[in-house]
Amino acid sequence: MSITLSAIARTQLDQVYRALDIILEKATTYAETAGVDEAVLVNWRLSPDMLPLIRQVQLVSDFTVRGLSRLAGVDPVSLPDEETSLSDLRARIDKARAAVWALDEGAISADPSADITFPAGKDRTMTLSRQAYLQNFILTNALFYASTAYAILRSVGIELGKADIMGLRQN
Repeated sequence: MSITLSAIARTQLDQVYRALDIILEKATTYAETAGVDEAVLVNWRLSPDMLPLIRQVQLVSDFTVRGLSRLAGVDPVSLPDEETSLSDLRARIDKARAAVWALDEGAISADPSADITFPAGKDRTMTLSRQAYLQNFILTNALFYASTAYAILRSVGIELGKADIMGLRQN
């Protein structure tokens, strides 16, 4: 039995989206109980030359929605970067999930070994097999930016652990 690209994407992205929702929910609780302005958290970064939390979350949605839309052969839904709060970021993740889940699974999974050429930075393109594009570009970027969002929130003292980045709800 083979596993389709769509099944790989949905399984992994379900975990990534759930993890982001959990850590952003914990950040909201932290801001409320510690009296920290959410603007401080959404603009926090690990290093002066790194992107802040808000961009990390936006990039998770950008890579997943654009990438999976490209695999499905459709134009991605627009997700303008207008978020200013933790609840805005959670809503963005919900929109990304809805957009990805609305894509045709058969179109995403079609011909995994076929090449796909895609933009990879300014004035640059890359060509990978569709399977490598999903596993080594879309999902790798989603995991990188989600893990960085986790690290940013952990660095300010929010109690987060491995179960949170794995998307496991703790009651």
